[in-house]
Amino acid sequence: MIVNDKQAMVEAEIAELYEMTTGQLAEKYEQLHGQPTRTRHRQYLIRKNAWRIQAHAFGGLSERAKRRAAELANDADIRVMAPKTLVCPPQGGEPETRTTRFIKRDPRIPSAGSAIVRTYKGKKLRVVVLDGDRGFEYEGQRYDTLSAVAKHITGSHINGFRFFGLGKKS
Repeated sequence: MIVNDKQAMVEAEIAELYEMTTGQLAEKYEQLHGQPTRTRHRQYLIRKNAWRIQAHAFGGLSERAKRRAAELANDADIRVMAPKTLVCPPQGGEPETRTTRFIKRDPRIPSAGSAIVRTYKGKKLRVVVLDGDRGFEYEGQRYDTLSAVAKHITGSHINGFRFFGLGKKS
């Protein structure tokens, strides 16, 4: 009958949890666990408090279960998935090779060395396309994008391809 009395007391205490506010549940959590909670999720607090109440009344995990949990934690791999790239140090006398990133040039941009010419507010504008991914040159200044050039010219943001009339991607 002692077990039934203990069971009834635990059930009554757990039933009280459902009547508590979230703040009261957080206080109860701190009393039961010895540290403040980092969450205000009501159902979580009810479950954690109910578990702790039961553990105090009937005992927590057995020593065997605690040992097994420790074994599993030590054997578990932290990563769930393998890394996408494998980093290996150079081996012996093998030469180190590096690959460079291939940048596909936008087909709307003319070839390097070409000039993009446009008249704007009665002034003839000339922008030179630089080699590779070096950008564009306008009045001795280098710009990364045509939009940066157009912004410099107009004073407001505007799409560089549209400003210079360079059509759509093919």
